[in-house]
Amino acid sequence: MAYILQVDFKMDGPFGEEMAAAFSELAESINHEEGFLWKIWTENADAGEAGGIYLFETKEAAEKYIGMHAKRLAGFGIPHVNSKIFSVNNALTEINHGPLG
Repeated sequence: MAYILQVDFKMDGPFGEEMAAAFSELAESINHEEGFLWKIWTENADAGEAGGIYLFETKEAAEKYIGMHAKRLAGFGIPHVNSKIFSVNNALTEINHGPLG
């Protein structure tokens, strides 16, 4: 069973193309995290928020990642990170064409 990790936090920017340029190396590094399958990057410049939706192979991998990622974000000056982990219902997700890795 796969697990979704939902993350969001307050951020002053950058957003859009500037965000893509600034965080491309970070994005590449995420590909090498244990149990990582994919990530959708999220941003809302109007609200000053960013984050992502991740898919991990196991709950343990998602928990390990968010622990490391929260510390990394604190180093970027982002002290509070909201996160939730959900198990994926594969049968229903397949009906709606969700990418399951």
